[in-house]
Amino acid sequence: MKKDPESKWLIPGHLPPQVVPEAVTSEFHVEVPENYAGNFPLYLKKLDLPPVHSEGPALVRVTGDEVAEGLFGVESDSGFLFVTRPLDREEQAQYNLQVTITAEDGSLLWGPQPLIVHVKDVNDNVPQFTNDEYIRTLSQGTYADIPFLYLSATDADEPGTAHSDLRYHILSQIPAQPSPDMFHLEATTGGLALSEKGSSELDPTIVSNYQLLVQVKDLGDQASGHRTMATVNIDVVANTWFVHDSIHLAENLQNLCPNSFTHVHWSGGDVEYHLESQPPGPFRVTHEGNICLTQELDREMQDKYLLSVWPRNAEGLAYSDPLSLTVLVMDENDNAPRCPPAEAPAEVPELSPTGMEVTRLQATDADDPNTPNSHVVYKLLSQEPPGPEGSSFTVDHHTGVIVVQDTLIRAGELYKLLVLAADLAGEEGGLSSTCEVTIKVLDVNDHAPVFTASQYGPVSLPEDTAPGTRVATVTATDADLDPEYTRIDFSIVEGDPNGTFVLDSDPQSGHADIRLQKKLDYTSAPSYELVIMAKNLVDLVGSATDSPVTASVTVLVEEPILPPVLSQESYEVTILDSTPPGTLLLTIGPEDPQSPSLRFSMMNDSEGWLSIEEHSGEVRTASKLGSGQPKETYIVQVVAEIMDHPRLTTTATLMLYIVRDLSSHAGKSSSLPASAPGPLQILCTPQDTPQGVVISGLQHRGEPAADDDPYSFALSEDPTVQREWRLQALNGTHAYLTMALSWLEPQEYFIPIFLTHSAQTQQLRIRVMVCMCNSERRCLLKVGRMEGMPTLLSAVGIMVGTLVVIGFFLILIFSHLALAKKTEAQPPDSVPLKASI
Repeated sequence: MKKDPESKWLIPGHLPPQVVPEAVTSEFHVEVPENYAGNFPLYLKKLDLPPVHSEGPALVRVTGDEVAEGLFGVESDSGFLFVTRPLDREEQAQYNLQVTITAEDGSLLWGPQPLIVHVKDVNDNVPQFTNDEYIRTLSQGTYADIPFLYLSATDADEPGTAHSDLRYHILSQIPAQPSPDMFHLEATTGGLALSEKGSSELDPTIVSNYQLLVQVKDLGDQASGHRTMATVNIDVVANTWFVHDSIHLAENLQNLCPNSFTHVHWSGGDVEYHLESQPPGPFRVTHEGNICLTQELDREMQDKYLLSVWPRNAEGLAYSDPLSLTVLVMDENDNAPRCPPAEAPAEVPELSPTGMEVTRLQATDADDPNTPNSHVVYKLLSQEPPGPEGSSFTVDHHTGVIVVQDTLIRAGELYKLLVLAADLAGEEGGLSSTCEVTIKVLDVNDHAPVFTASQYGPVSLPEDTAPGTRVATVTATDADLDPEYTRIDFSIVEGDPNGTFVLDSDPQSGHADIRLQKKLDYTSAPSYELVIMAKNLVDLVGSATDSPVTASVTVLVEEPILPPVLSQESYEVTILDSTPPGTLLLTIGPEDPQSPSLRFSMMNDSEGWLSIEEHSGEVRTASKLGSGQPKETYIVQVVAEIMDHPRLTTTATLMLYIVRDLSSHAGKSSSLPASAPGPLQILCTPQDTPQGVVISGLQHRGEPAADDDPYSFALSEDPTVQREWRLQALNGTHAYLTMALSWLEPQEYFIPIFLTHSAQTQQLRIRVMVCMCNSERRCLLKVGRMEGMPTLLSAVGIMVGTLVVIGFFLILIFSHLALAKKTEAQPPDSVPLKASI
């Protein structure tokens, strides 16, 4: 065939070179029936060619890559497209052409215009089977409607049309036993399968071969059409698809694919095998039915697999039920015994008897439990720390039970045992592991408390010891380790029938304080012998329960020592005011000569006129009595204390009456007018310490009396005087005036007192200044107002006057501002209009 063949036709006309009509952009389509049997040339279609003008003849060309020369042309006068001979669609179904108009010199005048010629199909081809005869082997037991053979035929007519739409049919079955319709041929796919009856009745012992005459026709389901026939030769064979025995495979087997360990066979032809494993495993089946391993098996991971193998046709449809194969993985001794995971230490009480079970070591072996591969035995290798006689524990060879062997295991000790666990019952070639077992020895209460001393005291207590006082502390210890077993309970079991003492204890500390609960009585119980018992709060075990644990505490009650008692509660001495220093006035001593030695001291000797000897109690003048202010009565306090017990003291009052020596005061009057007030006496208010004024009757008698008649004193009957003052006779010549209230208004008082002597009564006016005093008991004097200085009242008046003036001015200012603001805020329409005149 020539490349770019063309047909040329002359068209008269004239077209200027510079003007070229454009071709139509859309394609021309022309349909031609194949194998046309009429006259040629056959006119196909009138083409719409434009008029052209040329100096010479114009040529119409029809060209195409696969066009035979002279096959197509265009008539120059009419513009008809024609074909010169019959076309065959099976040879070429379509022609792609181009139409152009050129000048005689070959220059393009018009085009190119695309032109497509379609060859229309006619049913002029007979279907053809791919084989004239088909041969298949068919296994008994094949499912119905599962194609075991696919018939195939072709038709050269146009695909997708009725001309190539094929249908398959069975024309005959030889022999027709046991049923004439043993087979079913699917009309559209050509799949040949057993019918339901054929699947159930197929038996090679009855009919071992079938011949089928089959037909294929075109035009689909139409009655007409071309037909072709072929034969199918079917050999029926017995079913070889049966259950196998279990397959035993050793674990870790390295005989992998392509080496097979079993084989399956489907006796029918055209078969593909499909294998599934439950659970999924490393298995594969080949096209030939050989089953092999893709990797080694591990019995400890999976000891059994169920394999299912299906025989399938080319479409993946199963011919029959799957064949089930059981694969059992045989054990090998490839696992050493495994020690149990570390847990808390096993515990065993101390003093446990020999043979007592402590714990059980249970090593596991992943190998088959029904084989010696997992038969584990045990052996004790070592113990830390070692016992006194080697190992304190033993391990049962077969069970792994650990028992006590040595009863001297120590409480609180932590033992570590190394135990060998070996499989194959310990035989040679087995595997083993070393396990560690920790055993903690628990404490039991096998130690009784022990006192740190068996005897406490003696402890001496004064008879007046206050209840609640701690007498002594006893301590006991316990050698046990568990805090629960070291808690100690203390009790007094003997020596205190009346409950004079009580125990204050903390069970955990091991200490108990003995405290006095009741008052002591030296007369009824001068001593105590207390027996204290200590015992655990938890019952003892073992030999510690034999005897109680006690300790003794001796308590001695001291005979009471009473405060000293002087020979008198008060002492009075009258001396002349001219008595020289160092003069012995009196000796103060105890009432009982056998009393303990005393130490004497003096209080309130404000003038320093007296002294007392510390041990003898002699009172002497210490200075000239007139060295201070004259006083008719001088009162001091004498303190006596037991030398060995300074806290035991007593006091007595010593009143010294100082009498004026007339011989030393000659020419001087010694009396005052009867009604004149005496010298000013000072008392402090409020009254916080005893204080008073001594009144002497001798001072007011005028002349010395020749008799010894006593003086009597009495307060005025005035209720105010009776309420505010008290008068107490000291002796036959003196009285003591004191304040009856703790507080009197500070001022000068004149207290009326009636003095009676030798049946004569006179009224005295005692002058007393009551004032507030400083720390030295001296009056605090008021300071008078200084001349020219403003008083408090005047200052307050000035301030108040100033504030009033300022307030007045502020009121005026704010009132003015308020009126101005009100005027400004008044709106214009609120201002009244002036009346017109």
